[in-house]
Amino acid sequence: MSRSTFLLCIAALIAGASGCASLHAPLATTNPVFIPVQQSEMAWERTIDAIHDFKFPIARESKLDGVIETDYVVGSNIFEPWNRDSVGLDNRLESTLQSIRRRALVRLMPGQGGYFVTVEAYKEQEDVRGPVANTAGGATFQINQPLQRDLNLVVGQAAPSGWIALGRDPALEQAMLARIRSRCP
Repeated sequence: MSRSTFLLCIAALIAGASGCASLHAPLATTNPVFIPVQQSEMAWERTIDAIHDFKFPIARESKLDGVIETDYVVGSNIFEPWNRDSVGLDNRLESTLQSIRRRALVRLMPGQGGYFVTVEAYKEQEDVRGPVANTAGGATFQINQPLQRDLNLVVGQAAPSGWIALGRDPALEQAMLARIRSRCP
């Protein structure tokens, strides 16, 4: 088998593992989307259900303000086709090669005959400030040295990881809006 044939087979396996739905971006919908639900409780619960379909944990919700905020979720990679937060093959590859996290902010506003739902999805990339200093031999005994009573050999990372804001994730916003719209008749 030639090298190019082997690489083509690997690319086909990766594309197949990521699932058919993740290869295509969802159809464009307006943001906000109008859902024709009269009862506020029904609109709220169906929106929460749609957010849970993407496995976002709810950090804060306020029915009086009409705001739902989620906690961060680590971006799913090409080997996790069951997670829906990375929409499209390019986002899945990015989450495979780099630590990415996402969160969502959803607003429900009453309108004539229903509710307007706005989704804002934010994406961040991990910024490790320095090399991780932990090695396997740092906490083991050395044969050629006398026993040391230093209990702080494992120091951890020099500085905590930071996150670089990458802005909004329009593909995830469109997928969430389509899911919310499909849950409301």
